Amino acid sequence: MKALCWYGRGDVRVERVPDPELLNPRDAIVKVTRTAICGSDLHLYDAYIPTMRKGDILGHEFMGEVVEVGSGVDNLAVGDRVVVPFPIACGGCYFCQNDLWSLCDNSNPNARLAEALFGHAPAGIFGYSHLMGGYAGGQAEYVRVPFADVGPFKVPESVSDDQVLFLTDIFPTGYQAAEVAGISGGETVAVWGCGPVGQFAIRSALMLGAERVIAIDRVPERLEMAKQGGAEVINYEEVSSRDALTALTGGRGPDVCIEAVGMEAHGMGAAGVYDRLKQELKVETGRPHALREAILACRKGGVVSVAGVFGGFIDKLPMGAAFNKGLTFKMGQTHVHRYLKPLLARIEEGAIDPSFVITHRLALDDAPAGYKMFRDKHDGCVKVVLQP
Repeated sequence: MKALCWYGRGDVRVERVPDPELLNPRDAIVKVTRTAICGSDLHLYDAYIPTMRKGDILGHEFMGEVVEVGSGVDNLAVGDRVVVPFPIACGGCYFCQNDLWSLCDNSNPNARLAEALFGHAPAGIFGYSHLMGGYAGGQAEYVRVPFADVGPFKVPESVSDDQVLFLTDIFPTGYQAAEVAGISGGETVAVWGCGPVGQFAIRSALMLGAERVIAIDRVPERLEMAKQGGAEVINYEEVSSRDALTALTGGRGPDVCIEAVGMEAHGMGAAGVYDRLKQELKVETGRPHALREAILACRKGGVVSVAGVFGGFIDKLPMGAAFNKGLTFKMGQTHVHRYLKPLLARIEEGAIDPSFVITHRLALDDAPAGYKMFRDKHDGCVKVVLQP
């Protein structure tokens, strides 16, 4: 089959690789009908995530048709149309039983590696380094799905692939960032980053009852998409986002600050140069410029919710501000399984059509060009969908 394979910084290639096979009774094989390039895939593309090996198959946002099931999978049948959550979960451990699916204790075969860095191992993730289990990803024609009796979620024919593909990651990720912040009605919410996750965080905050959402970015087409989604916008290359937020909230600051940028934030001025230099020298694994701003801008007693991906160590965080303002931090990989049914219901009732975020459709063969276009923000690119 064809698959998109990682070979190094800025080097991904479509190659012929062996077809996946059932390895365990709880496995299934899915023929991929849609897959997408995630913003967090760019951290692999830019080689900021360790433990990648040449030839690893990328991709954790995918859906398709079940073509083979193991003897231990009794809830799926050949021909079922499914979306597959990006975290792999066993369904039986303490964390799965408590709805904390991305923290599954049994799905990361390289747990010791993750424990050395994180203290405890999170769940395995498709196509996202050997630190996260070394699983082949879904930017391919076929993919093996472990614990297939738990993860794959059957979707009805009444919704299109484009409408449900993003249930696999970015829609639940944006929604979780808003939900865990406790938005229940009347809040002012600021969102750093108007990429795909930021776009879903904006719409989710409004669905949950936020009175105002203020979106911060520097890319005009992303700011325009945020505006269409109901947000007020700040271009941080034109004005200081912190000064603008202070003015827009009467000096108090936003009730909730959602960071949807992660480890490759574009910092401004000396701080931006400092972070980029330290990341290149590998003495800091992330550039936390947006996170610093979120902490400083948030009102006293407010919530900072982190949806952007961080993988290692960052510095110069204003912990004094966070402590003395009594901030609450919420963060983590998304418990996608938790949100599949309620967010499908939102789509079916017409509250949201997630396909709004798609700007480019490419064949799998064109995936290397898609990665470059997405990373460099060329041609108005916000979200690339691949069709194997």
